[in-house]
Amino acid sequence: MPDITEAQARIAVDAAVRKAQELQTRMDIAIVDAGANLKAFLRMDGAWLGSIDIAIRKAKTARFFDMNTGEIGKVSQPGGSLYNIEHSNGGLITFPGGIPLRDGQGTIIGGIGVSGSSVENDHAVAEAGAKTVS
Repeated sequence: MPDITEAQARIAVDAAVRKAQELQTRMDIAIVDAGANLKAFLRMDGAWLGSIDIAIRKAKTARFFDMNTGEIGKVSQPGGSLYNIEHSNGGLITFPGGIPLRDGQGTIIGGIGVSGSSVENDHAVAEAGAKTVS
C-alpha cells in the first residue's frame, strides 16, 4: 500500500506553517499516514492546546473517508445520509480543515488536519500542505 514518506510529511507541514504565517494565525498541524496513524505533528508557538486533538481528528477523518472534512460535514447534518457519523470511530471532526493526501498517481497516501483559527483559515492552511504532496 502506498504511504506518505517522512520527507513528504515534513514538506507538507512546512508549507502549512508558511500559509498560517501568511494568514497571521497559529495552527496545530497533523499528518497521518495511509493507515490513519500519526506521521507528523507541529504545534506552532501559541497555538491553542484544544486544537491539538481537533487537528489530529481532522486528519484521521479525512483519511478514514477519503474526502475533505467539510464535505463530510455537509452530509452529516440532520436529515443527511451520514447524520451522526461524527460519533463513530472514536469521534470524528466534520467541519473544514482536513484533506486526504494523494500521490502523483492520485492514490491516497495519508491525510492532513489543521486547527487553530476559523474553518476557512484551517482549510486554506491544510490545502497549502496538501498541494505539496505528489
